[in-house]
Amino acid sequence: MSTTTGSAPATRAPRAGGGIAQSVTDSLTIAKRNLLRMMRIPEMVVFGLIQPVMFVVLFSYVFGGSISIPGAGVDAGAYREFLMAGIFAQTVTFATAGAGAGIAEDMHKGLIDRFRSLPMARGAVLTGRTLADLVQTALTLVVLAVVATIVGWRAHEGVLKALAGFGLLLLLGYAFTWIGALIGLSVRTPEAATSGGLIWLFPLTFISIAFVPSENMPSFLQHVAEWNPFSATVLAARELFGNLPPGYQAPDAWPMQNPVLASLLWSALIIAFFRTLAVRKYRSAA
Repeated sequence: MSTTTGSAPATRAPRAGGGIAQSVTDSLTIAKRNLLRMMRIPEMVVFGLIQPVMFVVLFSYVFGGSISIPGAGVDAGAYREFLMAGIFAQTVTFATAGAGAGIAEDMHKGLIDRFRSLPMARGAVLTGRTLADLVQTALTLVVLAVVATIVGWRAHEGVLKALAGFGLLLLLGYAFTWIGALIGLSVRTPEAATSGGLIWLFPLTFISIAFVPSENMPSFLQHVAEWNPFSATVLAARELFGNLPPGYQAPDAWPMQNPVLASLLWSALIIAFFRTLAVRKYRSAA
């Protein structure tokens, strides 16, 4: 709608309506747009697969015979099973950088401003983007599970528990993409978003029980690792996959005693908190 004051027309931005139904429709439309873009640039998917596959091979064969696991000692096969949940979790959380870079690129090109001028749900652009990243992450996780199976990893607790373990991993990955979305909206270039999305992930993933037991760390780092949301999901996945070493005793920290529940709670809290911040930032981003 436009009105005329003198000779200069003033344009009023269209307003979104339709409630939840429109929000779902708009989010799925944006998700489809991002998935089509990924399909047209297949190297994005291919390069996203190479790094986690390298981690699986390197950690399995380079460190597998040198790290002691409680209940199993120094055993390459036991370490391989201990390791895989950590590699899976690292892979899904590293999708954060891609989410942030993608949103930063859309901001840099002015695409976000065009979206905000359309009559669409306020959070649909970010929700659609994070859903598309979730699909790509799921594809990466499938390929990674195949590679892990080839090098000797197995899930011992049946199909349903294995699917539940992968579900928790994907939920954590989805939660972290909202952190990436906030970073992407807060920086000026895709390069800065990539750096900002990775720099905090390395201490988060390595000060955890993903690659070494917390018992091997200094006492002050043990507490950090045991209350790390990343650790809760890793331990929950190990439990559901049946990859815990024989005689394994979980640390006394509450998340380590209740890893499945802790993983769900951490992921839900991260989504609620960072989605709220990201949507607010999206509304006000210049």
